[in-house]
Amino acid sequence: MRAMTLPEGIDVDRFRRLAALAREEDFGAAGDITTALLPAARQTARGTWNIVARRAGRYCGTAILPALLEELAPLVRVEPDSAARDGAAVEPGTAVARLSGPLVQMLAAERVLLNFLQRLSGIATVTREVVEAVARTPAKIYDTRKTTPGLRDLEKYAVRVGGGHNHRVGLHDAVLIKDNHLAGVPTERLAHAVFEMLCGWSQPERRPRFVEVEADSVAAARELFKVVGINVILLDNFGPDALREAVSVRDGAGLRGKVELEASGGVTRDNVRRIAETGVERIAVGSLTHSAAALDLGLDAVDSPS
Repeated sequence: MRAMTLPEGIDVDRFRRLAALAREEDFGAAGDITTALLPAARQTARGTWNIVARRAGRYCGTAILPALLEELAPLVRVEPDSAARDGAAVEPGTAVARLSGPLVQMLAAERVLLNFLQRLSGIATVTREVVEAVARTPAKIYDTRKTTPGLRDLEKYAVRVGGGHNHRVGLHDAVLIKDNHLAGVPTERLAHAVFEMLCGWSQPERRPRFVEVEADSVAAARELFKVVGINVILLDNFGPDALREAVSVRDGAGLRGKVELEASGGVTRDNVRRIAETGVERIAVGSLTHSAAALDLGLDAVDSPS
């Protein structure tokens, strides 16, 4: 098995399993029974195809396209210098890559290949729109764990391609103490409760990437500012006025640059600018992944297979 090069954050073994599963659900036990009906001469033919955008957006897939082909159509290749850069703006009719190889492999892999690329390009497109909406503010756009099961590595790659930032990868790499973890704890006891939880960390050789705690009110945030070791406070479903007040309280406590504030809940392209202008450093947007529409891509023959 050849070494596979993938963007940082995409696990090679998971990627191989995912591609194999996608191929298996399309091929089943019988394989491509339509392509098998082609005349013998066409069974050995080769061809050249362009992957073409059908609507405007941001393309995502260049860095994984060779690896996808290796799993789905191993004799099909991306022609050198034909692939658009990841994150490139595309218009209808833009060719983002040119492929060449055996006709039967390309026909069999076409739909699964495009399914991956369309999904990722849709996420990159939405992410870029949201990132552009907060331009020239302190806020950065972050994804969430609201991803398609099995596709998290790839969807977070697409968020990065769109100019966004990745939140925690999963439950394993960062601490995020949410309201359900703190259910029943009165506001005046929040600092004590969170401090006790953090003191219970039992893996001194393996520190989490960051520690984040959710606050459901400015009063709760005020209590959490007392706890040493919190990197981010999550302000969930705060309106703009409450966000600005939390920023003011944090700054008044001398914690700017030490504790970041993250807004989440109900964030849309229409209101994200108002949220960013409150002074928070982070905005978590679940819709980057859970609601992104696929960017329509197609496969067009460049010449007749021969």
